[in-house]
Amino acid sequence: MSDVVTETTVPEVMDSAPATGTRFVVLAVLCLLSGVLYLDRICISQALPSIQQDLKLSNTETSFILMAFTLAYGLFEVPTGRWGDVLGGRRVLTRISLWWSAFTALTGACTHLWMMVVVRFLFGAGEAGAFPNVARVMSRWFPDEERGRAQGFLLAASQIGGALAPFLAAILISQFGWRWTFVLFGAVGVVWAVGFWLWFRDDPAKHWGVNAAEVELIGRRATSQNVHTAIPWELVAKNPSIWFLSLIMVFGTFNSYIYFSWFPTYLVKGRGVDQIQAGWMASTVLASSAVGTFFGGIILDRFLGSGRQDRQRVFARTAFFAAAIFLSVALMSREPWLATICCSLSCFLTQSTQPLWWSCAIGISGRHVGALFGLMNSAGVFGGLSSQYLVGSIADWLGKHGYTGRVQWDPIFYIDIGVLIVAGLLWANFRFVPVEPPEEIGELANATH
Repeated sequence: MSDVVTETTVPEVMDSAPATGTRFVVLAVLCLLSGVLYLDRICISQALPSIQQDLKLSNTETSFILMAFTLAYGLFEVPTGRWGDVLGGRRVLTRISLWWSAFTALTGACTHLWMMVVVRFLFGAGEAGAFPNVARVMSRWFPDEERGRAQGFLLAASQIGGALAPFLAAILISQFGWRWTFVLFGAVGVVWAVGFWLWFRDDPAKHWGVNAAEVELIGRRATSQNVHTAIPWELVAKNPSIWFLSLIMVFGTFNSYIYFSWFPTYLVKGRGVDQIQAGWMASTVLASSAVGTFFGGIILDRFLGSGRQDRQRVFARTAFFAAAIFLSVALMSREPWLATICCSLSCFLTQSTQPLWWSCAIGISGRHVGALFGLMNSAGVFGGLSSQYLVGSIADWLGKHGYTGRVQWDPIFYIDIGVLIVAGLLWANFRFVPVEPPEEIGELANATH
């Protein structure tokens, strides 16, 4: 895809001119992308009961559909992230949005299990690399001191999109059926892609809305001179921070994908609530996740910034341990709404650590942020696949042995309590170690000018 708009360098301005705020418009555009991404990703959770009924699928077969997306998302995230390092976020994010939107719409055309598996696999391949390339854009458009809040807004937007998905899907499915619902959701991403391609630039200095003061405030240029250097895979493999952040992502994704994929079905079949109410409850949990990421970004900037690693570890481990406690209380509750509120608080706490995870991943990756962020983020595929499969297979196994209701559907949450505790222990032992020493990156950057 070639540029269709000529890029010009930002003109010189008077030293006294205040910095423009175009970077905040960029943030808003990325937040919209993040929201649409999760809207399209999570809407299937509300459609699962209808899909199972129409296609006559067991819970285990349904888990294959969910796992197809997760597997593809993990497989393609690193190469797509690296692609963004080489080509720039503008080209790659436009392609990503168009691809995933097309396969969101095509989900509604599926007529049997394996057609659905293939379409959802290709949908996952399309979404792969979105967040690594967003992270790349963030690293080039925001100074370090603003990045925590910006990441908090961004991740909150993704959770808002996820929170809207179950409720909106429930309403649309009741009016138009699950097939046309996917078509409607897919159209949103196409509109975003066109607008983004026409307006955005990878280098802030080449954007018509940015003045010299804002370029100086941002403090970096989005050049591509260093991205063709080889990734130091030996250093990556030996880096303890890479391993810890990857494992944290595995356990965090195990937890979150239960809510992204199966929670409405759990509420309907395990708790006995109706579809619309299940949509409200699932949206409540995901809305709490959005609030958690937002406040997590604020906490990161104000209390957990650079040089405060001890505070960061205490905050993150406490959040996961407390999340395990709230999930335990949810399982002890017989009242569906009370259990939902406790699950909401649990998700609020786990998601409040996401801006910190992003900040650590970006800082550790250096100039290879697209590829290495993608590597650590894609590790979550193992957690996502595990929870998506276990929910369906355990429910089917218990169903075959005559168990129904909560006895059939609660066990995955008991496993999840242990997962949250392990994630807390990992944060408690995390240490920040860049893949490449900052002085080496600086020397290479100076040598290229």
